[in-house]
Amino acid sequence: MSTSKNPHLSTHVELGQLLRHWRDVRGKSQIELSLDTGISQRHLSFIESGRSMASRQALLNLAEALDVPFRDRNELLVAAGFAPFYKEDAWNAEEMGSVMHALDRILRHHDPFPAIVMDRYWNVFMRNDAAIRFFNAFIDLDARPEPRNLLHLMFDPAGMRPFIINWKDTSQALIQRIHREAVGHTLDQRTQELLTSLLAYPDVDLGFRTPEAFDPGPTLPMIPLSFEKDGQVLRYFSMITTVGTPQTIATQELRIESMFPADDVTEAAHGQLIRQA
Repeated sequence: MSTSKNPHLSTHVELGQLLRHWRDVRGKSQIELSLDTGISQRHLSFIESGRSMASRQALLNLAEALDVPFRDRNELLVAAGFAPFYKEDAWNAEEMGSVMHALDRILRHHDPFPAIVMDRYWNVFMRNDAAIRFFNAFIDLDARPEPRNLLHLMFDPAGMRPFIINWKDTSQALIQRIHREAVGHTLDQRTQELLTSLLAYPDVDLGFRTPEAFDPGPTLPMIPLSFEKDGQVLRYFSMITTVGTPQTIATQELRIESMFPADDVTEAAHGQLIRQA
């Protein structure tokens, strides 16, 4: 009987393909994964070929050893016929209460500088008052549909793009951040689609594929995000905060981006900018 007519064999094959995919992503051989998990290389080979099925605990152990993101671990479990293990709570779920209080506190305490909370795909779902005032100093945020995506906001010629003065360096740095900050350090399909849509914007230099030394200036240790407003140049940099010990999909995928002035001139001008917004 062919595997296409046998749902159990089809499940085995799908699981094997997923497991082999993650092993290839991490650059691990079967014997290396065997040593990491205590699961025999023979059994791993049988799982990947669809000849055998792993237990639920064995799959969790394999996913942990391969540093598979929680969302994708659930996919492995479902492919094996098990229920998902990692919860995907809504942001306003009761279980998220302590996390939401912490996020709110961080955002409030970061005033008068912008801070936002994003999901895995750079969609903004929380922000402080300073962030609203900052972006409204340049564009009409209410005119942009929700959820607002930070990367589209930066790349869109109808968004912040016309106000960014170091566009080549900024766009390259943002594209590199997509790769560097991807959950599990791998691009899933939705992140690939996001990347493709960003590269479709005009004036996006594909030179980011070739290593190139950025020149942030003589005194700065980072690449600033520089904006121009009414002849005034404002330069910022970001710091990223994540949950240290996530146990759900939402807490693993969220991150806070806090903007800081990159120089004394910007710090002095920033207050006036958001007061006028």
